[in-house]
Amino acid sequence: MTNTSGKLQIIPLGGVMEIGKNMTAYVYNDQILIVDAGLMFPEEEMLGVDIVIPDITYLEENADKVLGIVLTHGHEDHIGALPYVLRRLDVPVYGTPLTLGFVSNKLSEHHLADVARLNVVKSGDIVELGDFTVEFVRVSHSIPDASGLVINTPVGTIVQSSDFKFDQTPIDGHLADMSRLAKVGEEGVLALLCDSTNVEKTGFTPSESLVGETFEKIFKTASGRIIIAAFASNIHRLQQVYNLAAKLGRRVAVVGRSMAENSRIAEELGYLKVPEGTRLRVEDTDSLDPSEVVIMTTGSQGEPLSALSRMASDEHKHIKIGEGDTVVISATPIPGNEDLVLRTINQLFKRGADVVYEPFAHVHVSGHGNQEDIRLMLNLLKPKFVIPVHGEQRHFAKFIEVADGIGYSHERLFKLYPGDVFQTDGETAEISGKVESGSVMVDGLGVGDVEDVVLRDRQHLAQDGVVIVVVGVDLSDREVVTGPDIFSRGFVGEEYGEEIIEEARDVVLAKVEEFISDDSLEALDDVKAACRKVLAKFIYDRTHRRPVIVPILMEV
Repeated sequence: MTNTSGKLQIIPLGGVMEIGKNMTAYVYNDQILIVDAGLMFPEEEMLGVDIVIPDITYLEENADKVLGIVLTHGHEDHIGALPYVLRRLDVPVYGTPLTLGFVSNKLSEHHLADVARLNVVKSGDIVELGDFTVEFVRVSHSIPDASGLVINTPVGTIVQSSDFKFDQTPIDGHLADMSRLAKVGEEGVLALLCDSTNVEKTGFTPSESLVGETFEKIFKTASGRIIIAAFASNIHRLQQVYNLAAKLGRRVAVVGRSMAENSRIAEELGYLKVPEGTRLRVEDTDSLDPSEVVIMTTGSQGEPLSALSRMASDEHKHIKIGEGDTVVISATPIPGNEDLVLRTINQLFKRGADVVYEPFAHVHVSGHGNQEDIRLMLNLLKPKFVIPVHGEQRHFAKFIEVADGIGYSHERLFKLYPGDVFQTDGETAEISGKVESGSVMVDGLGVGDVEDVVLRDRQHLAQDGVVIVVVGVDLSDREVVTGPDIFSRGFVGEEYGEEIIEEARDVVLAKVEEFISDDSLEALDDVKAACRKVLAKFIYDRTHRRPVIVPILMEV
């Protein structure tokens, strides 16, 4: 434990100078409060990796000090790491009903539902955990039940904004609790951890209701089926689709496992209201006139195995895209997904569909606040110190400009990286050190066993292929008994490769015979190394390629 008595430490284990795997530890007098436990989707070079989660070594080393985990909302980058964290930390979890509904479903898939201690709270509730009191304050976001957190500590009040915007016409009618935020600001805020995702965009973020207006125009002009791809957790958007379907005589089928599960949970908890007569099973879509059908689906990010991608490639079991279909991509690509999304759009056009997408139509609005939303949050709370979160380097640089415009000097803004220790006594603040942190890669059932060297090998294999050479030798008679047999994958084509493989056999055979003729040779390890070296040199000289060489020498 690195805490200094009487001082508060704020330690982000993820979610700073990156977008994703949000997780923050608050430390005071040997007590730790955790906010969120999110995941990040792998970057392009992380071949084979499913998800990335925060390194919680610091929390495991201080497991007896952890009071609990408090959740701001139900997006994957805030709750997705919980199944892995709760295997290592036996602590209570607090969140609003929809947030814990999604968490519970996730834990069930990981066979942890019976052991997790989930505690439901509502907006306005206060939870006391040791020396911390946590108040849940409603904020607007692209998912219902999102909460900013007002965390009272012995040295002052900290506000964690959560992901937020100020939507004046929210779909569910629940406005952000600006009056409570203003009152908290009047009472005094020591530090604000502020969402900075959209700090590069001017003005206020538009209301979700703007998307509904665009959808209504599409519903009124489309003559055939309407297929809308959106984030599976965007219950507000799904609600608008159901409302328009009821108004304009269409029925809605929900396609994609995650969207179907999320809509089921939201409906059971009262966050989604399905008008009578609008529900449609995907199996029954062909029995209706296309002008009566709406399909809500996953795949807005072009994910290869998503429902929309399978429709675009004509591989979906029930839905075949064709002339007369209108497909709406109701999302903007997450950085890194642009090529996948464009590929899906091209395939949809190829199949004859009319595709509607940003920036050519207002079919999506962000759940994150633009510059004016951020300025409003700062002006309401008037914090002494500000820690921008949920952004990268460029977001921090722009945040400085925005904050400077309303009187925040650079000394009051803190640039934190995962593991940095922000320490304050209520009057002054500093970055006082660093704890172990980083990223843990999850690959199938393996958690943390994919290291940099494994990724380098995967990249090497992906770029240059592999060549395997198999030789059987008899050390007693000092002769090659079988082979060399050489196999390759991802290296060269058959016609060009056959000539090279034949020459490679001769090169390897000569090297093996040279070694085994030495009577002092007792093990084959040196022979393997020599084979690898001579074969690598031969292949590079002939092709200027460097495939992975795997020599297999067997003693017979």
